[in-house]
Amino acid sequence: MSLGHSMDKVLVRRAEVEARLSESGSMSPDELASLSRELAELRPVCEQVDLVRRLEDDRDAAVALAEEADGDAEMAEMAQAEIQEIDERLPEEMKALQLLLLPRDRDDSRNAILEVRAGTGGDEAALFASDLFGMYQRFAARHGWRFEVMEISETGIGGYKEATANIAGSDVFARLKFESGVHRVQRVPETEAGGRIHTSAATVAVLPEAEDVDIEVQESDLRIDVFRASGPGGQSVNTTDSAVRITHIPTGIVVSQQDEKSQHKNRAKAMKILRARLYDAERARVQAERAASRKGQVGSGDRSERIRTYNFPQGRVTDHRINLTLYKLSKVIAGESLDEVVDALVAEDQAQRLAEGAE
Repeated sequence: MSLGHSMDKVLVRRAEVEARLSESGSMSPDELASLSRELAELRPVCEQVDLVRRLEDDRDAAVALAEEADGDAEMAEMAQAEIQEIDERLPEEMKALQLLLLPRDRDDSRNAILEVRAGTGGDEAALFASDLFGMYQRFAARHGWRFEVMEISETGIGGYKEATANIAGSDVFARLKFESGVHRVQRVPETEAGGRIHTSAATVAVLPEAEDVDIEVQESDLRIDVFRASGPGGQSVNTTDSAVRITHIPTGIVVSQQDEKSQHKNRAKAMKILRARLYDAERARVQAERAASRKGQVGSGDRSERIRTYNFPQGRVTDHRINLTLYKLSKVIAGESLDEVVDALVAEDQAQRLAEGAE
C-alpha cells in the first residue's frame, strides 16, 4: 500500500468515526468508549498527514512561483529559499508520518502485569530480583503510573524469590514490553568476604493485562485450593485460610496469592494474573509463527533469552539485543535513565518494522 493511499485511508476513517460519534445517543457505552479511544489514536496521525500535505502544497506553490519569476531575481531567490527549507524538513516529517502509520500493537495501550523471579545465583540472585523490582517501581513513579504490589515471596536477607505487580497508566505495556527476558548482574555480593565478582540472574516477564472478554476461563477448568498464608521461612502470618492457589487444568498454569487477608481479594488478584498469563501464552504463540521472518527482532518473546547485563564494577548496563552500553548503571537502577534504554529498543523495533514494510 502506497503512503498516499494510507494517508487517504486514515483521513477517511477519522471522518467515519467522527460521524458515528455525532450519533452517540444511539450507541452503547462500550461502543462509545471504543470509538472515542480510536479517535484519540487517529488524531495525531491525521495532524501529521495534514502537516505533510500542507508542506507538499507549499512546495508546489514555491516551485510555481520560481517558474513565474520571469527575471525577478528577488522573487526567484525567495522561492528557492522556501523550496530548500521545505526539502530539508519534509523527509523528517514523512518519516514521522510513516512511524505513526505503522500498525500499532493492539496491546500497547494496556496495563501490564510485571513478574520478576530470581534465577541462578542463590541469595545474590534474589537480592538482584529485589533491585530490579524496585527499579521498575521507581520507573513507574516517574511516569505517573500506579504500581500495585500483588505478591512478594521474600528470602531471609531481603531478596525476592519472586515478585508480582500490576502497573496501570498510559501506554504501560508499550514502554515495558521489551523488558521480558533474563537480566544478568555482575558484582561483588554483600555476603562475599573475598571480594570476588559473582554473576547471577533474574527473569523478568511483562504481560499485557487481559480483560474478561479477551480470555474466557471456564470454572470447570480451575482447581482452587485455599491455605494459610506464610512468610519467610514458612512461618504462619495468618490465622485463617485466606491464601488462594488456582490451577488452570488445561495448561497447568498455577497462580498463588496470599498478600491480602481476604480470600475473595486474593482470588480476584490470582484470576487477574491467570488471565494475563493465558493471554500472553496466546500472544507468544502468534509471535512465534511470525518469528521465522523476523530473526533479528527486538521483542522475540523468548523468556530464556539473556537480554541485558548490569556490571557494577564498571558501572555499565549493556542491552545485548541492540548492542547498547550506558555507563549509567546507578541511574538506570534508580529508574532515572531506564528511558534511554527503552527509547533505543522502541526505535530499533520501529526501524525493523519500517524496513519490513519497504520490502
